[in-house]
Amino acid sequence: MDWVTGLVPVGKENFNAFLIIVDRFSKSVRFLPYPKVDTAMDTALVFWNNIISTCGVPKHILSFSTAYHPQTNGLAERMIQKMEDIIRRFCSYGMEYKDHEGYTHYWVTILPAVQLAYNTRQHSTTGKSPSLVEKGWNPYCLWIT
Repeated sequence: MDWVTGLVPVGKENFNAFLIIVDRFSKSVRFLPYPKVDTAMDTALVFWNNIISTCGVPKHILSFSTAYHPQTNGLAERMIQKMEDIIRRFCSYGMEYKDHEGYTHYWVTILPAVQLAYNTRQHSTTGKSPSLVEKGWNPYCLWIT
């Protein structure tokens, strides 16, 4: 797991960061937006409220490699690069946009859709989607035929 920080604050919660958590077995990802990252307690609360409360306590946690050795957590680092690229592309059109029905969307609103899309696509190492490996089934998605 690792943080993506320094993003433009958006929404009423002022989200300016998100935690990326990658399951090394299934390759599934979780993107958890957060308004401010100051302490280890912030990270612990996000992890407790979103992962431990639904999945239980993991046996091993690989997190927060040193600045000069990011390869320690290569899986999360690659995911961070992918997510930053997606958000950068989204933000190149502006930090918000209005859809055809007039609703305003921010970078934080695309995180659940990107998470679902990633977790339901076949992964190159497992040959199966992360959702299928993790749960035994894929959620129904409009883009999966």
